Amino acid sequence: MDFNMKKLASDAGIFFTRAVQFTEEKFGQAEKTELDAHFENLLARADSTKNWTERILRQTEVLLQPNPSARVEEFLYEKLDRKVPSRVTNGELLAQYMAEAASELGPSTPYGKTLIKVSEAEKRLGAAERDFIHTASLSFLTPLRNFLEGDWKTISKERRLLQNRRLDLDACKARLKKAKAAEAKATTVPDFQETRPRNYILSASASATLDDTSRSLPWAEWKEKHPGGWRLPCFFLLPLTPSVTLARGCLSLPEDRKLWNDEVDKAEQELRVAQTEFDRQAEVTRLLLEGISSTHVNHLRCLHEFVKSQTTYYAQCYRHMLDLQKQLGRFPGTFVGTTEPASPPLSSTSPTTTAATMPVVPTGAGLAPPEEAALCLEEVAPPASGTRKARVLYDYEAADSSELALLADELITVYSLPGMDPDWLIGERGNKKGKVPVTYLELLS
Repeated sequence: MDFNMKKLASDAGIFFTRAVQFTEEKFGQAEKTELDAHFENLLARADSTKNWTERILRQTEVLLQPNPSARVEEFLYEKLDRKVPSRVTNGELLAQYMAEAASELGPSTPYGKTLIKVSEAEKRLGAAERDFIHTASLSFLTPLRNFLEGDWKTISKERRLLQNRRLDLDACKARLKKAKAAEAKATTVPDFQETRPRNYILSASASATLDDTSRSLPWAEWKEKHPGGWRLPCFFLLPLTPSVTLARGCLSLPEDRKLWNDEVDKAEQELRVAQTEFDRQAEVTRLLLEGISSTHVNHLRCLHEFVKSQTTYYAQCYRHMLDLQKQLGRFPGTFVGTTEPASPPLSSTSPTTTAATMPVVPTGAGLAPPEEAALCLEEVAPPASGTRKARVLYDYEAADSSELALLADELITVYSLPGMDPDWLIGERGNKKGKVPVTYLELLS
């Protein structure tokens, strides 16, 4: 492989400089460029959006697929870009077991017939659950995953670049500050061309290098003969003043000051470049963070789609179970609900409003126990007292001619007869009369 050693060394140096700057900032030994309040709010909102999106995504996956092993399997198939195999839902598996049990125990028996009916309902529930999972995954889970794996990765990448630009900018500021301090320190040192070097003692070897003529010249003539000042190797001089700087192996204070001037100019140029790059990266990151508002709008639309699909699913489940209860209520010898009265007789009810939260179709026992003769509805007359008004909560389809079909929100007159099943009432609407289930009514005072 072809390695660019210069680039590698440069990258290593930049990484080391950033690490030093970051460490000094953590220990409070270096200044840190602070972002404005609006930018900090954008960062905080983006982090909150990412964290809550991850939590909502994980919990929705648990809701749609409670089995952790199945979730892991689906995750692996997704990462391998392979189609997830079709999986039987719990409702469909229960329907299969019930159908097999009915076939073995006898499909003509009351228990076998009921198992078959329930298995058909459970199969429809499983199909509805499958449709709900598919719809919710496409309309809700997929957009959340796209945000976390697409937009958020882009935002995180730009934020890391911004952090590196900020570290470079602060390092340039610290370098400029040190260069200016050294320049000011070098300016305060006296110039050897203007001041006799009486603060330095020549060593014996250095003294030997000067000819007798140079040592005997007056200071003014010596300056004319040596206009550049003293340029002796640094090991010939024994400094007595610690503020004097040694540079490039020779002691020449005018060149020392020029060196620090160049260093300050270089640091200022690097600072301007770093500031420009930081400002450009900050603007790019700001635009991406402001796009979180569009993400919220998109997630809001997806949330509406999820609620819609969930409402459709539960409505389908309700209809399937309602149909199942009606079918079971027509079977002789089957029991739906409890054997105890679901509500007290009308004569003992309080005058307050009584409402049923869930419509439960009572058994088809009708007007009287099996051993008693069935009452003829045409001959039934309402009692002199005990009739009440009732509001219909749900639509009800009459199973036979002895029942009265109901429409939601209509008002009917109801009453009870001696010996009648407490789960049923006699309902009248105009000249029509028939049995109605109590759980579909709201009795009015």
